[in-house]
Amino acid sequence: MTDKDAMPVGTTAGTPQVLLAHHLKQLKLPTVLREYEKVARECAQGGVDHTRYLLRLIELELIDRERRTIERRIRAARFPAVKSFDTFEFTAIPSLNKMMVVELARCEYILRRENVIALGNSGTGKTHVALALGLAACQKGFTVAFTTAASLVNQLMEARDERRLLKLQREMAAVKLLVVDELGYVPLSPTGAELLFEVLSQRYERGSTIITSNLPFEDWTQVLASERLTGALLDRLTHHATILTMNGDSYRLKQSTGRKRRGAEQNQASALSDPDTGEILSS
Repeated sequence: MTDKDAMPVGTTAGTPQVLLAHHLKQLKLPTVLREYEKVARECAQGGVDHTRYLLRLIELELIDRERRTIERRIRAARFPAVKSFDTFEFTAIPSLNKMMVVELARCEYILRRENVIALGNSGTGKTHVALALGLAACQKGFTVAFTTAASLVNQLMEARDERRLLKLQREMAAVKLLVVDELGYVPLSPTGAELLFEVLSQRYERGSTIITSNLPFEDWTQVLASERLTGALLDRLTHHATILTMNGDSYRLKQSTGRKRRGAEQNQASALSDPDTGEILSS
């Protein structure tokens, strides 16, 4: 403990505010420390008794503590971006069962140690759905790890070469939800495929996994380079799984085309308007 944090000798030493601030820091109650004077004024004005005053303070501390905990889970998950279903256009992907996705967002599948597999062509929002489910899991109190299939395999191969493979495998097995994005975009070496199979097999009926892939199941052999390995992996992944079908026109391409069209219309309107008044000029 530094001199700055040192407690004065005797309970009467120092002003009450100084002592209270010291005790609240020691008890790790930063929200109470920050809010107690403001809440005291509000409660005094409203005639609130001391019990309800304390209740308000503790509720604020608990709410803030939960917020900080969720933020730590989100950082630990290493999402490339934080996305929710609030910004997902379900109408753009008619093949996707919205009610099924909404049910998955409740995260009960994680309690049952079940998997989610999202299949569809590129640009249809598979990663967005995976990120939103990962965010929902963090908010529900579950530990999450996000990675692409290629990145995970690279990590596993580096860990094997550095003799820390078992440690990394234990870390992957420990998270409640593992999200493996983009399986199928990059073919894997036989060694890489075996290492990925080992990680996913260790999670079978022990933890939940989300997989996104641009390939139908029958084409996964192209990535894993082994019919035997592909069959064994699919047997484990699909045994307790929800399959999301996400085929359709590219979600990203639609958004990009829409932005370009709106920009062209705005430029055209600007060119036809009076520079002084902004009114549309007649042709």
